[in-house]
Amino acid sequence: MQNFITRFVNDESGATAIEYGLIAALISVGIIGAATSLGTGISDQFQTVSDSVAGAGGDGDTPPPADP
Repeated sequence: MQNFITRFVNDESGATAIEYGLIAALISVGIIGAATSLGTGISDQFQTVSDSVAGAGGDGDTPPPADP
């Protein structure tokens, strides 16, 4: 019985697996945060372009200028 307890106390394989799991979780949180931030930035850029394109057409009632 003492041999079992000694082996159990000295066994670190479970601790190593937990450490790898925590590292993977932290990396995942970092990737999710970066992707969210990047997605918001890209969405803002597309909205800016969309607003510019929509504003470039005028009000729709004005005819285009005549060719010289």
